[in-house]
Amino acid sequence: MDFNEKTLHKESIYEGKIVDVSVHDVELPDGKTSKREIINHPGAVAIIAVTNENKMVMVRQFRKALEKELLEIPAGKLEDNEDPLSSAARELEEETGYKTNKLTKVMSFYTSPGFADEIIHIYETEHLYEGVTYTDDDEFVELVEVTLEEAERLMKEEKIHDAKTVFAVQYVKQKFG
Repeated sequence: MDFNEKTLHKESIYEGKIVDVSVHDVELPDGKTSKREIINHPGAVAIIAVTNENKMVMVRQFRKALEKELLEIPAGKLEDNEDPLSSAARELEEETGYKTNKLTKVMSFYTSPGFADEIIHIYETEHLYEGVTYTDDDEFVELVEVTLEEAERLMKEEKIHDAKTVFAVQYVKQKFG
């Protein structure tokens, strides 16, 4: 069976700083029609950074959509025509003050394919040295370094509660645990 959905009509309903939203009228595989609300996102990067002391580098920040603070691995959206590797190095320094001379791609995955096209590229590094923290004007983060055991406890407490960071903790557990 062919599961493709043919777009019959597309209407842009919002163009924002980070995402655009459109509504698609689609023809389903059985010939019926339906609507799809789609969020277009430029893509993102995230960095699994581990210090010489075997601590995971994270940032604490408030997430308005959830109305709570989370601990997350450093991450950010791709700028126009930006290479993911360059973006990862930039985001790591911007959010944490750490630089690295070696980033290795772990994998890429779609964050919410049911309604968004955002893809996130995950990198890792264990080669950290001091840089300069310079977050965006509307970004407020605090650097936090945690052991694997602390990260697992924070997941149970739902202080680490987003997919990319849960993935990162499991990745570090598999690699170093």
